[in-house]
Amino acid sequence: MRGLICGPKQAACGLVLSVWGVIMLSVLGIFFLLHSAVLIEDVPFSEEDTFQDTNPPQKLYDLYDKVGYNCIIAAAVYAFFGAFSCCQMRLNKQKDYLVH
Repeated sequence: MRGLICGPKQAACGLVLSVWGVIMLSVLGIFFLLHSAVLIEDVPFSEEDTFQDTNPPQKLYDLYDKVGYNCIIAAAVYAFFGAFSCCQMRLNKQKDYLVH
C-alpha cells in the first residue's frame, strides 16, 4: 500500500500522544501568554533582565510571551503529527478492507 509507514498500533499510539500534546501545550501556552505567576520558574531570565532594566515587568512579560509562543508552535507540530497518525490509521484500515 502506497504511503503506509507505520502499523495500526503505532498510528493509534501516535494519535493519542499527539492529542495529549496538543491539549497540554495549548493550555501551557495560554497560561504563559496570560503571564501566570506559577510558571515563573520556567521563564529563562537572568538578573540583568530584572534588576538592570528600566521597565522590569515588560522585559519579563516579553520572556513569558516568547515561551508561550514556543508552546503554541510545539502544539501545532503535535497537531501535524496527529493528522499524520490519523492518515496512517485510515490507510491501515483501507489495507485491511482490501485484503479481506
